[in-house]
Amino acid sequence: MDDIEYGLRTEVADEEIDTLHAAAFGHETIAVPWSRRMRDHSLFWVTARRHGNLVGFVNVIGDGGAHAVLLDLCVDPVSQGRGIGQRLVRTAADESARRGCQWLHADYESPLRTFYEDRCGLRPSPAGLLRLST
Repeated sequence: MDDIEYGLRTEVADEEIDTLHAAAFGHETIAVPWSRRMRDHSLFWVTARRHGNLVGFVNVIGDGGAHAVLLDLCVDPVSQGRGIGQRLVRTAADESARRGCQWLHADYESPLRTFYEDRCGLRPSPAGLLRLST
């Protein structure tokens, strides 16, 4: 989409991500200290804005070596299906490689398999998950 501006480590307000995340994942807004978390734990993040409004976001964390992990990929439901999420993942992959990472990980549920595997090129792999709280 020509009217979308993508940014790498650009300023983004906690409230903007809260609103986008809630809309994309279908939950109530929760006050999350996104800026602090990203500052303290992220390699980088990628934003997508249309006319200044946040319509897409992905956070990337890493192990300081070969591995980068996509977290909280979200696109505003009104803007989904237009390639924004795919572009966010591609930008995250390119930047991760530029930083020397060899692997980009993503955890996703079955309904998102087509997006991550067919559109973004991720390969399925077995992984384990342990829920630590209820």
